[in-house]
Amino acid sequence: MKLNQLRDNPGASPKRTRVARGPGSGKGKMGGRGIKGQKSRSGVAINGYEGGQMPLYQRLPKRGFTKPNAKKYAVVNLGLIQKFIDAGKLDAASITEDSLVASGLVRRKLDGIRVLAKGEFSAKATIAVTGASKSAIEAVSKAGGALTVAAEAAAE
Repeated sequence: MKLNQLRDNPGASPKRTRVARGPGSGKGKMGGRGIKGQKSRSGVAINGYEGGQMPLYQRLPKRGFTKPNAKKYAVVNLGLIQKFIDAGKLDAASITEDSLVASGLVRRKLDGIRVLAKGEFSAKATIAVTGASKSAIEAVSKAGGALTVAAEAAAE
């Protein structure tokens, strides 16, 4: 076998249909677009349009409310904190929001950092953050550490 004898499997790459290239092509004249109308022309975007009928998204009632001043917390799981302590990136003696950002565990503080209880935690650590779940506080105290939720840290 030589390089010039290499061929793709038959039907592996079908030929592109060239539309509107005369009657002999089988897709001539209107090019498969039918006769007249908006959809036969270029530059058409009519998603959600129902032919003058009130569209579904307008018929349904508006519900709910989005709080404009809602607080956005950076979330950290206890399992990740344990991983960083084991790797030596965090000092278990005193873990603050600034040390979590400095270690690279959290990108930015946002309105504060909230600790959740996902993962195993066994280090005897002192953690001071803006928020924490009840199960996270329980898991840290079970490991012999302390997790304090600082209200003043949220005011910063």
